[in-house]
Amino acid sequence: MTTSNNQLQATFKSQDTEEWLDIHFTRPLGWLWARLFNHFGVHPNVVTILSIILGAAAGVMFYYPDYVHTVAGILLLVWANLYDSADGQLARMSGKKTLWGRILDGFAGDVWFAFIYVAICLRLTGEEMPWGGVWGAWIWLLAAVAGLVCHVKQAQLADYYRNIHLFFLKGKEGSELDTSVKQRANFKATPWKGNWAWKVFLYSYGNYTLSQERMSPCFQKFFADVKVRFGEQVPMKLREDFRAGSRPLMKYTNILTFNTRAIVLYLSLLVMQPWFYFVFEIVVLSLVFFYMRSRHEALCRALDDKLNEYD
Repeated sequence: MTTSNNQLQATFKSQDTEEWLDIHFTRPLGWLWARLFNHFGVHPNVVTILSIILGAAAGVMFYYPDYVHTVAGILLLVWANLYDSADGQLARMSGKKTLWGRILDGFAGDVWFAFIYVAICLRLTGEEMPWGGVWGAWIWLLAAVAGLVCHVKQAQLADYYRNIHLFFLKGKEGSELDTSVKQRANFKATPWKGNWAWKVFLYSYGNYTLSQERMSPCFQKFFADVKVRFGEQVPMKLREDFRAGSRPLMKYTNILTFNTRAIVLYLSLLVMQPWFYFVFEIVVLSLVFFYMRSRHEALCRALDDKLNEYD
């Protein structure tokens, strides 16, 4: 049992960044799937594609306003999330970690929620609002604000802060922290001929990293100053101080990723009020987003101001 636990622990990104539901449910079940896929030599990217199919199917189920389809959709989305965990665990287990896999993994969640948003909007367009009148175009506007304005930015920054934390915890090899400059260089260096799909992915990923950087100006200055002063050898004391300030914020990154979103989505669907999920993203998760961002930027400013103490 100890050996199995150690093997499972080895597939975690870190104890700092894992949340309770992942540690006790998603990661253990994902690890079992990862072991099965590894036994048959399945590539992690194939598992990611399977998760995309399952998540899209879940969205289709949410179009139907009955409990049978709702429960089926919930189970499919839970299954998709297990595969989303398994692909990363399989990559770490097998050593098959690629940039393509990193980009594809981020793309998976976007596809899930795109199907979910569209399905809910189609379902409610002709339905009456709880306070009177028909939803019509209003539900599409609500979904657009929730998804394109709120969800996208929330998930981007949460992912970025996790990888920043992993960089200061484990170093460059233990993190997927990227820069838009690097990805733009990769994009320009890759010819279109025979690589059009990869070029599109690189362009999208470059925009993704650029958006993350624009939301974190204080971190950008702090990280640039760290590189100028220390190069690749970040002092251990600085890493420890950053981790101490960043670790309490990891619970907010977890809220802004999947589990909390999914639980509220499931409850909204089960009480037959799926529009409430959009309101939750716009109001509650936006408050979490701005609070997390404010705390993280303040941490970076404080550490940047005393870098000379780490020489």
